[in-house]
Amino acid sequence: MKRAAKRIAALFLLAASVAFSQCVMCFRTAAAQQAERQRVLNNGIFIMLAPPFFILGGFLWLAKSRNRPEAEADPREAEDSAALPDR
Repeated sequence: MKRAAKRIAALFLLAASVAFSQCVMCFRTAAAQQAERQRVLNNGIFIMLAPPFFILGGFLWLAKSRNRPEAEADPREAEDSAALPDR
């Protein structure tokens, strides 16, 4: 578990370094804008980042739900299905 936590922490550090290394043209264009336009540009960037994060979250949730062992299933469900007669 600690190994996985270390890998996740390293991934976040790498992602942060990539986020700060944007192209010079984009940086200078944003810096030359007025404060209101800078705010709009930042909001646009966050809006464009939302769908990939939701898609990734959906894939992770799907993988986690399909990878759950049957032993973690509710024991009452097993009792209910065992009590039903076979036809």
